[in-house]
Amino acid sequence: MKYNNVDEAIKLIKSGDAVFIHTAAATPKLLVSAMTERSHELKQVKLYSIHTEWEAPYTLPQHMNAFEINAFFVGSNIRKAVNNGHANYIPMFLSEIPKAFRSKHIPLDVALITVSPPDKNGFCTLGLSCDISKAAVDMANIVIAEINHTMPTIWGAGVIHISDIDAYVETDYQVYHTEVAAQTEEEIKIGQFIAPIIEDGSTLQMGIGGIPNAVLSQLKHHKNLGIHTELCSDGIVDLVHCGAINGSQKTIHPGTIISGFASGSLRFYDFLDKNPLVRLLESDFTNNPHIIAKNPKVVAINSAIEIDLFGQVCADSIGSMQYSGVGGQVDFMRGAGLSKGGKPIIAINSRTHKGISKIVTQLKQGASVTTSSAHVHYVATEYGIVNLNSKNLSERAKLLISIAHPDDRDKLNREAYEILKITT
Repeated sequence: MKYNNVDEAIKLIKSGDAVFIHTAAATPKLLVSAMTERSHELKQVKLYSIHTEWEAPYTLPQHMNAFEINAFFVGSNIRKAVNNGHANYIPMFLSEIPKAFRSKHIPLDVALITVSPPDKNGFCTLGLSCDISKAAVDMANIVIAEINHTMPTIWGAGVIHISDIDAYVETDYQVYHTEVAAQTEEEIKIGQFIAPIIEDGSTLQMGIGGIPNAVLSQLKHHKNLGIHTELCSDGIVDLVHCGAINGSQKTIHPGTIISGFASGSLRFYDFLDKNPLVRLLESDFTNNPHIIAKNPKVVAINSAIEIDLFGQVCADSIGSMQYSGVGGQVDFMRGAGLSKGGKPIIAINSRTHKGISKIVTQLKQGASVTTSSAHVHYVATEYGIVNLNSKNLSERAKLLISIAHPDDRDKLNREAYEILKITT
């Protein structure tokens, strides 16, 4: 049913409901705001989401009695609330969340989504986010949508007929987007170290940000690259235009770009809109390690907050402070490791912007081990790239110290012996 405004549509939410909020650049800003404004008349509404964009007004203290916040990924808009106890983090692999919805292990009453405008036959799409969102839409008792006329139409699993939407309003504010930041000197160097080990015919997984874009910018002379990822962004556009990405060697959906969700610039969204080369699919498919591994030469590039001298990766917390989430890192590191000719890569700056080494003797107290040492193969910084696969603990420590910031190496060598009893 069409409503004249979001305030009318959002009245379908009742106290005690479990409500899903659409992911990332597809976050329905106006519906979220209208729901929050009803906090004085709602109680014990459970909210579920992974990463969302825009503000998250429901995290403010005055709304605590209305909402119980449950996040599978902690972004900047809810980080403070999670760490002060006003919101909850649920650690789950992105590949497993759709199953939790479909099995009703996490039952959903309402899904708040953004969709692209319906075509002449009444079909909309979930636009920039399919991931766990399609399962949420399928399982929710009530679907409330913003039909946003700036949302690109993106084909794949996220097709929904307007008759399956219980309430909708039409909007035309510009969906969330970002501009491509200039690459730093360190990011360029990391890209230059990683690019040579990427073979022609590889299938790539990489996220958003400076390092993934720096790697992609070095691949314009590669051939027959494919994309199978959980998140895609601007870096793929020029590689498609120059012919480096064509997906011809992929086993799973050859000739197409496969992703779970997308986020980037307006230029990128224009590229995605009604593009027959692009398919957004559910995360229990995109992030399934066994499906990932069927593609050849999978190169998975992921980042970390810190990595210890054994090769254990912390990517989601700073000590006991929750910073992000498990996401799909383990899914793709394992999938790449199982792929014939695959290369799982952790790519990091050697230091934080505050000058603190990201290669450490031991992870901070309370830190999560996102990716185990057994999953980790390649590690790259602006000082080089090393392969830890099949290496013993002493060899791993020596290799990791060799790509740490030069000013941190003596301390790491000393601590490797004093604390870990490892001679490097």
